[in-house]
Amino acid sequence: MDYAWGMFAPLPRPEVQSLRVSKIREVANAGFGRDDVLAFWFGESDQPTPAFIREAAARALLDGRTFYTHNLGRADVRESLSTYLTNLHGVSIGTGRVAITSAGVNAVMLAAQLVVSPGDRTVIVGPVWPNVPEIPRILSGEVEMVPLEAAQGRWRLDLDRLMDALTPDTRALVINSPNNPSGWMIPPDDRAAILERCRRYGIWLICDDVYERLTFDRPTAPSFLPMATDEDRIIGTNSFSKAWRMTGWRLGWMVVPPALMDGLGVLIEYNTSCAPDFVQEGAKAALDHGEPTVAAIRGELAAARDQVIGALRAMPGIEAPTPDGGFYAFFRIAGRPDSMATCKALIRDVGLGLAPGVAFGPEGEGWFRWCFAARPEKNAAGLERLAAYLNR
Repeated sequence: MDYAWGMFAPLPRPEVQSLRVSKIREVANAGFGRDDVLAFWFGESDQPTPAFIREAAARALLDGRTFYTHNLGRADVRESLSTYLTNLHGVSIGTGRVAITSAGVNAVMLAAQLVVSPGDRTVIVGPVWPNVPEIPRILSGEVEMVPLEAAQGRWRLDLDRLMDALTPDTRALVINSPNNPSGWMIPPDDRAAILERCRRYGIWLICDDVYERLTFDRPTAPSFLPMATDEDRIIGTNSFSKAWRMTGWRLGWMVVPPALMDGLGVLIEYNTSCAPDFVQEGAKAALDHGEPTVAAIRGELAAARDQVIGALRAMPGIEAPTPDGGFYAFFRIAGRPDSMATCKALIRDVGLGLAPGVAFGPEGEGWFRWCFAARPEKNAAGLERLAAYLNR
């Protein structure tokens, strides 16, 4: 039987067609080409990677380190990562549990590919970076969001509500702490109850820890990794992007139960094969010599947080909860419930580029994300533009 040409249009499968287009990119596209726009929409510093990291990678590249590496990462880089994590969390995290990935988002995708099958139900605490809920949907999984709440000038998680969502048919729970976009950080006392529920029902706990070093009152955020045994269904995903200003390097890592390592190596082979050798050399320099840099960045971000949150709270009609970690102010403006329309108006009217809260799911609508990982003078100029917009 012959079929008419065009009867079967060359389209991707329905799960891909239904993916949400990044609304951060939509706003950014509205501002591209305009030199007068101050952009705070992307989640990265306005400063380059520290020189000692760049120089290490450059030397490796000039030395011809351009060949394939091990699927799980170079042995010496994994050893440095093991030492770094062991020192950070105060428990032994051996090389048999760690792997290098091609970006933090690649680590999140690999985690989902390891444990999420079509039809599986994943619970996610949000609002959250849009890639996190879309990844299970790419794999034909189902997603349920548990929203954070703003109260008394902070963000909080309703632990009872989360527990109600963690039912026996839940396959995975994803927690991003500190959270993008809100800056919420999981209270240390909540971890035991969450882990106990995951153990009881066999739920995989996927921890997106990319902002764990960007905290304001401690050297690292509360983590589930020190609580994990080899038998626990806990997967940690992380990135070199934020704490060492390496967003464009596209390098991350995972911490997994030892029983998953063989399968993870195969998955990496069929996704990216391996991370580039010379990029891993830069990461090794960051791990081995980067603690002073991380401490300095935390200090700069603490000052930026106080600058931006303080100024936002001084403007009429603005609610700006204090972030516990990360480098975002997530705030709302009275009478501006449509975050996308307002963000486009800010670009058009005063040349200010923010990320719309709706980009982080329905839970974020009516809110706006400001990445304050910028020089003080840039943040100050952006705040002046926002005040001018509100005074119109």
